[in-house]
Amino acid sequence: MSFLMDTYKRLPVSFVRGEGVYLYDEKGKKYLDLVGGVAVNVLGHSDPDLVRALCEQAHKLWHVSNLYQNPWQEETAKLLVEQFGEPAKVFFCNSGAEANEGAIKLARRYFWEKGEKRYRIITFKNSFHGRTFGAMSATAQEKIHKGFEPLLDGFDYAELNDIKSVERLLRKETAGIMLEVIQGEGGINEAEGEFLAKVEELCRREGLLLIVDEVQTGLGRTGKFYGYQHFGIKPDIITLAKGLGGGFPIGCVIAREEVAQAFKPGSHGSTFGGNALACACAKVVIEKVLKLLDHVEEVGNYFKERLSPFGRVKGRGLMLGLEREENCQEVVLKALERGLLINCTAERVIRFVPPLIIQKEHVDFAIEVLREIL
Repeated sequence: MSFLMDTYKRLPVSFVRGEGVYLYDEKGKKYLDLVGGVAVNVLGHSDPDLVRALCEQAHKLWHVSNLYQNPWQEETAKLLVEQFGEPAKVFFCNSGAEANEGAIKLARRYFWEKGEKRYRIITFKNSFHGRTFGAMSATAQEKIHKGFEPLLDGFDYAELNDIKSVERLLRKETAGIMLEVIQGEGGINEAEGEFLAKVEELCRREGLLLIVDEVQTGLGRTGKFYGYQHFGIKPDIITLAKGLGGGFPIGCVIAREEVAQAFKPGSHGSTFGGNALACACAKVVIEKVLKLLDHVEEVGNYFKERLSPFGRVKGRGLMLGLEREENCQEVVLKALERGLLINCTAERVIRFVPPLIIQKEHVDFAIEVLREIL
C-alpha cells in the first residue's frame, strides 16, 4: 500500500545514489541518465562544487524569509541580469509554474499601472507552462485542462510558427504573447527564427509584452545561456527554474526594469523564494554552466547526428527529441532494462535532456542501446 496520491506513472526502479551522469539503484545497478531529473540536474549528480556550496551554506544560514535583506539573492540576480544583457530586475520563487504565474501577474499589473485594461495573453498549442491554475490555463493542451474547468479567463491559443494565427487573436485587451522557443512537454517543437522575429515585431508595434518561458530551455540547455539568444530577439520578461538550482528547488522571473517596476511591496511574494540555501546553489550552477556552453553545443550536435538514422531529430544543444511513428513508452521500458534512462513526451517523441556534462562516449553508449531496441 502506498500513502502517496496517484499523480505519477512511476517506472519500476528506485535510485539510491548518483554520481556524474550515472544513477544507481538499490541493487547497485548503474544507469546512464539522459533525463537529468527532467532537465534539472545540469551539473549531473553529486557535483563536488555544488555539494560544497550547499554544505557550507547549510552550516551558516538556510532561511529567514524575504522580510530582510538577502545578499545571496543579490549576487545570483546580478549574474542572471548580466546574461539578460540589459537593465532588469529579478523575482525569486521555487518552481517553473510559480515563475510563470509571476510573469502572468506582472504582465497584468504592468498595464493596470498604466491605466490600460489589458490582461489577455496569447500562448501556443502544445505549450506547457505548469500545473498551478494560471500556468495551467496558459498551457494550450486539453489533456492538462481535463477535469479542472472552468479555466482562468484571459488566454488565447495560437498555432506555433503561424503568425497569422497570432494576429487573428489580437484584441484591445491583449497584454502580451507568451511562448517557449522549444516546446519541451509538447514534443520538442522548435519555434522558427523568422516566426519569432515577427512575433517580436508584432509586440513592439502593438505595445505588447513578449514573455519567454525559459524554464526548460534556460541555463545552457540549448547551447546558449538562454534559449531565446539563438534568435536575436529581446523579451520583456523571461522565466527560469529547472536547472537553475542544479536539483535544489528555485525559480525566478526576470523582467526589463520598466516592466519590473509594476511590482510594488505587497503586490507579489514568496515565503521560500530565493532563500539563502537555494541561491548559494544557483550561484554555483550559473558560474559552471557559463563554462559549459561550447561543450553543450559540440556534444549536442554530435548526439543529433548520431540519432538521425532512427527518425526525425528535433531540438538544439542537449534538448533533443527523436520522433517515432509509434508510441515510445515501450522503448523507455526496454532502455531501462539495459541501464539507459530516457523519457517519452507527446507519446511519440523520445526526449533527451541529460546533464550538460555528458561526453561523446556516453552518447555512443546510448546509441548502441537504441540500436538494439529500435
